[in-house]
Amino acid sequence: MSNEHIVKSFAQELQRLANLITQMGGVAEAQVEAAVQAVVRRDTTIATQVMQSDLRVDTYEREIDAETLRLLALRQPMASDLREIVSALKIAADLERIGDYAANIAKRSIALAQVQAVRPAAAIPRMGRMVQEIMKEVLDAFIERDVDKAVAARRRDEELDDLYTSLFREVLTYMMEDPRNITPCTHLLFIAKNLERIGDHATNIAETIHFLVVGQPLTAERQKGDESSYAVVIPEPMATSGE
Repeated sequence: MSNEHIVKSFAQELQRLANLITQMGGVAEAQVEAAVQAVVRRDTTIATQVMQSDLRVDTYEREIDAETLRLLALRQPMASDLREIVSALKIAADLERIGDYAANIAKRSIALAQVQAVRPAAAIPRMGRMVQEIMKEVLDAFIERDVDKAVAARRRDEELDDLYTSLFREVLTYMMEDPRNITPCTHLLFIAKNLERIGDHATNIAETIHFLVVGQPLTAERQKGDESSYAVVIPEPMATSGE
């Protein structure tokens, strides 16, 4: 086998690996969109489909893992070729976690559909749209090997964190207003946190794309806007009987 044929064959294998990542990303992206729709529409059928489709994402990850191990063993790649393989492993792991979070959102949406709707739920579609936009930008950046697009998507994570913190404060207030809100609001908090975590994994992918294309890690510190851990909501003082 000529050296030229070997090089061409390896390039085809790397392209197949990239195609698998793209396909897996498309499935994960569709899962997130459907999970958000399940919450918005209070649709348990869509939610069940999302939970079942998580197996597809897991299958893609196993296939990518097997392919990368095979290429590492047989091709012993160097430089940019090695980055392609290592990056595929990292991106597949992030996409698998995104699939898990989407399935969890779907599971929570089933519980949420069984109780009375609460006002803060109106913020979920906005968070969902933002997460979907970030995911689309990141996946496009991977296909196009566009570092600028990846970095721009990464910056939007701070905006998503701010939205999550705002929702977190609103939900806490709503829970204190009426104990009957506690159960639906708890599910709502988990759904919002899962969306925020999906954003984190999408920005991980953006950082991996930078490493893949440039050959260096992205050194700029990622600003985290999630302040929910420090959020304090003080209830209004109760009126006394003498007032």
